[in-house]
Amino acid sequence: MMIVLSFGIIVYFCDMEQRLSGKKVLVIGPVWPESKSSAAGKRMLQLLQCFKDWGMQIYFGSTAKKSDVSDDLSIYGVQEVELWLNDIRTDEVLANLMPDVVMYDRFMIEEQFGWRVTEQCPDAFTILDTEDLHFLRFARQEMQKKGGEDIAEFLYTERTKRELASILRCDLTLIISEYEFKLLTDTFHIHPNSLLFLPFMEQNISEEEVSKWISYEDRADFVFIGNFIHEPNWQTVLYLKKEIWPLLRKRLPQVNMHIYGAYPSPKVMQLNNERERFLVHGRAEDALEVLSKARMLLAPIPFGAGIKGKFVDAMRAGTPSVSSSIGVESMKGDLEWSGFVADEVADFIDKAVDLYTNEALWREKQRHGIKLMATNFDYTHYAEVFLHAVLRLSNDLKATRRVNFLGEMLKHHTTQSSKFFGMWIQEKNKGI
Repeated sequence: MMIVLSFGIIVYFCDMEQRLSGKKVLVIGPVWPESKSSAAGKRMLQLLQCFKDWGMQIYFGSTAKKSDVSDDLSIYGVQEVELWLNDIRTDEVLANLMPDVVMYDRFMIEEQFGWRVTEQCPDAFTILDTEDLHFLRFARQEMQKKGGEDIAEFLYTERTKRELASILRCDLTLIISEYEFKLLTDTFHIHPNSLLFLPFMEQNISEEEVSKWISYEDRADFVFIGNFIHEPNWQTVLYLKKEIWPLLRKRLPQVNMHIYGAYPSPKVMQLNNERERFLVHGRAEDALEVLSKARMLLAPIPFGAGIKGKFVDAMRAGTPSVSSSIGVESMKGDLEWSGFVADEVADFIDKAVDLYTNEALWREKQRHGIKLMATNFDYTHYAEVFLHAVLRLSNDLKATRRVNFLGEMLKHHTTQSSKFFGMWIQEKNKGI
């Protein structure tokens, strides 16, 4: 009976995938994905993998130039297209391509290109990938800066209006955090049918991977890793430098604190101090390798939003961590964390020392990471959830948009205002 059921499920989802096979999806991003630089880049590759698995024709467009560390998208069968901001040539690209699905990488891209997609491809199913809710991250940053205690005092801003309007204008919005999903539905009353909770989608940690993990005895030191374009990462390093490390290194005087991250500014590199064993290295060529050699990840993240790719990488590398409540938000659910969670300096330091020096405890927390990955970030499960949501909403686009008629109203007015502003810029650029 179980064999028949399993086979039936496989056939069902294969049939669902075939319904998207051959359809065109255009992804518009602010930059070309850089999975070695940020979790956002890795997230994008996971979404491209879904489209590839579904047999779709994938196109990726951006106004940005590629960098030396931009990913090779040909692996996913992606065809690259050139786009221009405030330029009629983008209209021509959209009209010629006529995609069935358009996905915007963050709300600012929807603001820039959404009205053109509405004009040229009105029947395209639109997806917004938020990465995290920007307005929440900035609200928490402002709350910390001003010493506030109630997040509601900092949520209702111009940025919030812009991001919520973008969410409403799209047919489906991908939300990476359960906390953010609840915030949108409970506080801002966004219809849950237009939202999809979709965390990182990871392959389970295999026994072969575990067998290759470096042992407790052969690992040393603490590590932090994060893209320094992202303000919470910079503030985390400052917190480590000023509050945590001066006390922690007295408890473990032979241990080093290693800091890695893409795009470090001079102010980041100036924190390097060999005498204090606080070592700033800049970009890590291979994040998993760096994490796998360290005994622990320290990430006392003071504010932010979404979920954090550094912890997923750490669990895959078999590296336990100590972080803050904000750091692990919406990542562990009801399961034990792969390490400890501590928000006070003294507690954070005590837990870091305990975990660093207790091999049995360290191995136990390492095992929690394997279970967390399999339970909360399983690629197969969430790819099916994503597929079902896209088909459910796109099969009857008129009905989907009737349910979200407020979004259609916003789209109408935004199209008109953005259109004429964009046309003004186009004409202005002609005279340059």
